[in-house]
Amino acid sequence: MKINKYEIWLANLNPSKGVEPGKTRPVVVIQSDLLNGLHPSTIVCPITSNVVKEAEILRVYINKEQLEKESDVLVDQMRAIDNKKLLKRLGKLNKEQLFKLKRNIGIVLDL
Repeated sequence: MKINKYEIWLANLNPSKGVEPGKTRPVVVIQSDLLNGLHPSTIVCPITSNVVKEAEILRVYINKEQLEKESDVLVDQMRAIDNKKLLKRLGKLNKEQLFKLKRNIGIVLDL
């Protein structure tokens, strides 16, 4: 399975602990393509259908034409998951979403 940066995948995030999003849900791959396909894990940001318009730095909006429901990328919940948890490719982010995600990751990680 070929995994590419900024693709949206369905992933099994169970088990979760504390405030970590769990369940089977979409995620965005944020790991460099230099590692994708070579490394047994992938860094992702989970996606939620609980949209919060006011949380602009911590979230990136995805419209329902890209996924079944309006959704937000949870920028502050990035984590590495085993590649076996990636179930199927659902799509990819558009250019505006890419720009916002890169900017927000930079803010959250103080890069």
